[in-house]
Amino acid sequence: MIFGIGTDISQVSRFQKWVRSDNMISRFFNENEIKAFKSEQVACEYYASRFAAKEAFGKALGTGIFDFELKDVFVTKDELGKPELNVTGKASELLKKRCGNCRIHISLSHEKEYAVAYVVIEKD
Repeated sequence: MIFGIGTDISQVSRFQKWVRSDNMISRFFNENEIKAFKSEQVACEYYASRFAAKEAFGKALGTGIFDFELKDVFVTKDELGKPELNVTGKASELLKKRCGNCRIHISLSHEKEYAVAYVVIEKD
């Protein structure tokens, strides 16, 4: 059964200032997400899609991005490159409280100017 869905779009250029500042990246992104890139454009697309994922998660959960830190929600990839959304800390507690035992599905995409994330929370 679907508990919630969320989608978000981010403008890639918004992240140009962020990738030039370690403070902004470390403020909003989990250490598992933080990477060094040779190309600023690639870095901006990467962070924009992951930021959209955090926002989409909050929408799917029905709480917005309140009551948890954005670092508590982060994207990794499985061995085949499929994105996976991980939740820890207060985000995990909130998910458990609102949904119980749930599975999270995520899709990310980006194209030069925009990045988009789509999250589905499925209740077992």
